[in-house]
Amino acid sequence: MKKYKLGLIIAMLIWGSIGIFVRYINFTSSQIALVRAIVGSIFLIIFSMISKEKLSKEKIKSNLLVLICCGVCLGFNWIFLFQAYRYTTISTATICYYLAPIIVVLLSPFLLKEKLNSVKVSCIVAAMIGMLCTVGIDKSSMGENNMVGILYGLSAACFYASVVILNKFLKDISGRDSAIVQLSVAAIFLLPYVMFTEKISLSGISIQSIIILLVVGVVHTGIAYLLYFTVIQKIESQTVAIYSYVDPISAIIMSSIILSESMSLLQIIGGILILGSTFISEMYSNKMKSQKLLLESATTEEE
Repeated sequence: MKKYKLGLIIAMLIWGSIGIFVRYINFTSSQIALVRAIVGSIFLIIFSMISKEKLSKEKIKSNLLVLICCGVCLGFNWIFLFQAYRYTTISTATICYYLAPIIVVLLSPFLLKEKLNSVKVSCIVAAMIGMLCTVGIDKSSMGENNMVGILYGLSAACFYASVVILNKFLKDISGRDSAIVQLSVAAIFLLPYVMFTEKISLSGISIQSIIILLVVGVVHTGIAYLLYFTVIQKIESQTVAIYSYVDPISAIIMSSIILSESMSLLQIIGGILILGSTFISEMYSNKMKSQKLLLESATTEEE
């Protein structure tokens, strides 16, 4: 169990560092997302071939429409997140991005037929207050670019929430198969998007940017996704929810140490409210699921 927890922590630390790597890549956000999707999907496909684990064509086919939608949303999610890193601090972008679970809770009654209760409503209210704290910092020091970065971060959160919701409609498909198809779809979608919306030119692109971009594709996508989908099948969902917060916390700490980014007191309060509310919401949801499974198990035994 310890090795699986360690694997999950490593995956979270890898994702937590992606903002720093993106800062040193001299490509557009769309191009970074495209290369990340291509390299990541190729890595996972090669690994599957080496490990002789075949893709389940039947299960992929039965979930194909949802997987395609997930892949498109994933591509936009990365584009907006990388744009957020360029316009505001990694800390602020990460905090905005982690509103995604709250967006899922907010939309769940309409899309997933899940009821809102006092705990979930309290989490939504706390997250909204936290967002106001994050946005409502000193306007003279914030600047227009920072506000643009916040909007990009919120847009990324919306697309990430879409990916989470869509994944709930997937049926009887492994995490590895799902990841490979979603990354492949993201690559197929982003290729024409980049070709028709941007003028691709290699002039001014440094070797350093190319190397870091490949690292993002292999390490932050291929290896991190492989680790994540391997270990979450071996660990309880509550443990996964707890350890997932290594990602935003490490991102904030690393950006502070490496990039010397600072946060105001109001931003820190906002970050605590947002991350705290998402944490409580996820833990509560997992607790309710566990109780439901126990109840169903007890009912089955009685029968």
